[in-house]
Amino acid sequence: MIQSMTGYGKVVVAFKEKKINVEVKSLNSKTLDLSTRIAPLYREKEMEIRQMVAAALVRGKVDFAIWIEKEAGTDATPVNEALIENYYHQIKDIAARTGIPEPEEWFYTLLRMPDVMTKTDSEQLDAEEWEVARQAVGQALEQLVAFRGQEGAALQKKFEEKLDNIEALLKAIEPYENVRVEKIRGKIVDGLKSIPEAEYDKNRLEQELIYYIEKLDISEEKQRLANHLKYFRDTMVNEEAQGKKLGFIAQEMGREINTTGSKSNHAEMQNIVVRMKDELEQIKEQVLNAL
Repeated sequence: MIQSMTGYGKVVVAFKEKKINVEVKSLNSKTLDLSTRIAPLYREKEMEIRQMVAAALVRGKVDFAIWIEKEAGTDATPVNEALIENYYHQIKDIAARTGIPEPEEWFYTLLRMPDVMTKTDSEQLDAEEWEVARQAVGQALEQLVAFRGQEGAALQKKFEEKLDNIEALLKAIEPYENVRVEKIRGKIVDGLKSIPEAEYDKNRLEQELIYYIEKLDISEEKQRLANHLKYFRDTMVNEEAQGKKLGFIAQEMGREINTTGSKSNHAEMQNIVVRMKDELEQIKEQVLNAL
């Protein structure tokens, strides 16, 4: 079944006093174009994350982000009590020895001293937290793949509709083929009759007509186009990650439709060919979104 390259997934999981957020989005692209925003704590796992994304999504322009939200109060900068106490005793000792007055606002003075409120980011990623985060990444990717499946089902329905339209137009050409042959024959014969003194061999004329009509025959083009339509349908149903292949089949369909148009030599047939081209162009546009 077809999968679209458009998708979205987001998962939020709780771990102790924090929330782990994972968000992944994808759009169409010829290859896997992955950009990541990873919280510093999880950067050591970037290669593993990239491998998970590549295995799940195959291709597409993918934006991946994982970040942490901590509960209110848990992320406050800690006060270094031991250092404050040390500063306090040093200042009192200096004041006693030198006679310099002690500060009136002790807290204001002490909290401005170096390193009293310096935050040190020394948190280490443990195995338990990474397992929770890794599962969240997997769940977000599963959500995106499911989203792609829903979009792919809509794409497939659209393709089926366009293929049906091309098949109907292909059948609509048939009544004009014999009319076209008789019209060409009539024009040539009438042209010869308009020249009274012209003499011609009827057998030779018949041979020339057959040769001319064979050059305008579109039986092979019609058969090949019918085969391409069937191949397109089979590929949609039976293969995965088939967007590029469907694009190649659509190109082959275009060649047969163009050749049919160049051989048509009939106004109504050419109008039908133009409508077939329009249906095919819509297929080509949507194929770019198929995985």
